[in-house]
Amino acid sequence: MLRRTDMSKQKQRGFAFPTSKKLFWRRLFSHWREQSAIIRTAADWTVLLYILIPGGFLGGRLYYGFWNEALPAWSGDLPFMLIPSLLVLLLCRGGLVLLLQEGDLLFLRQRQRWINTIMFRGLLYSLIVTSLKFCVAFVLLLPFLVRGYGMLSSEVWALFALTLACSWCIKLLGHIVKVQKQGWRRWLWLILAVSVPCGIYFRAATFWNNSPVFMLLIAALFAVVAVIALRRRMVMRGTFMNDVREDYKQRMKIAALLLRGVLDKPRPTRHKPWIFRKSQPLLKSKTAESRFSAAAIKALVRNPAHLKLYLSFTAVSLLAIFIIPSGFKWLGFIVLVSLMTNWLLSFWSLFVGDDYIGILPFSKEQKAEAGLRAVPILLLPFSIICSALICISLYGWFGIILFIPLGYIVALFSSRIFGTFRLAK
Repeated sequence: MLRRTDMSKQKQRGFAFPTSKKLFWRRLFSHWREQSAIIRTAADWTVLLYILIPGGFLGGRLYYGFWNEALPAWSGDLPFMLIPSLLVLLLCRGGLVLLLQEGDLLFLRQRQRWINTIMFRGLLYSLIVTSLKFCVAFVLLLPFLVRGYGMLSSEVWALFALTLACSWCIKLLGHIVKVQKQGWRRWLWLILAVSVPCGIYFRAATFWNNSPVFMLLIAALFAVVAVIALRRRMVMRGTFMNDVREDYKQRMKIAALLLRGVLDKPRPTRHKPWIFRKSQPLLKSKTAESRFSAAAIKALVRNPAHLKLYLSFTAVSLLAIFIIPSGFKWLGFIVLVSLMTNWLLSFWSLFVGDDYIGILPFSKEQKAEAGLRAVPILLLPFSIICSALICISLYGWFGIILFIPLGYIVALFSSRIFGTFRLAK
């Protein structure tokens, strides 16, 4: 009997992590090293020495001035609801880290207690990190709350408790939805899980900020919902792969932020396009050039990057036309249409130069003819929308009659003029 107990003790000592608690701390330290390594790829010790340290001293001096000197003049013109609005934006950000890994499906699947221990401690760690973030936010906002809006200490503490409880509630509810739902149901439930607590929080923080007892009651309600959600999270089964996926997304957030301007986001694999699903002919003509033009139009609309750029330039152009004085609106319109035409011609060149397109037996003349048909069609929505803004703002109700023909004429002439030079047959 003694020999068996000695052998079991020797086997237990043979494990690198004999307990789930030690395995959790090992993964937590690994998580910290991973995040610090990602940050060091963008900022080394010289950045800390020459930017962060002087910035810290400057920020400390400004913060000291907020407490002991007069507040900036602009702070007196800001309504109080701006503070809850900023906090709501923080409430909607971030997620939970469970510190689970893909290998747990193979090595820890039979030890559910170990997985529950790691998951529970990971949830507590994420909630503590969230609480520290809001502590920093409140420390920064404290001079404006106390000196600018005249809040009492009891009111500030009640608002802080309300914010923390709401953040815990949103993080847990959002996490449960993310690992349980898929597709459009996931987005629908996620909107409800975030918007309802945020709406209650904004209402309580805006209209009852001078009633600390009421805010504490709402905070207690949020805390109860958070505890129920935590218990629900711990008894959930069948979501292991979704847990690992969400955990990986949260761990890679800093890396995604650093690489956002360097690498393109991978496009999801689709079995069917989101628009033009039946691939019916887009143009009435059945010639080869028309089919080629329709393929280019569908390619731009189906590509999220190109469509986003098209819509973004349209929005910026509308804003520019709105700001330009009345005497220069048409000149600005012509310049913007010329810029959009050149971009569409560049897109056409990229489309024609694709390796798959090169397989098709189109001659140079056919490609040029197809480009002269596709570019005006792609330019028309932009030209007509901008023309509508100009005509309605300058000519009133009479502009409703003018904006379509004027937008069509400008788009046609611009595409013909620039296409003649860039799509030479």
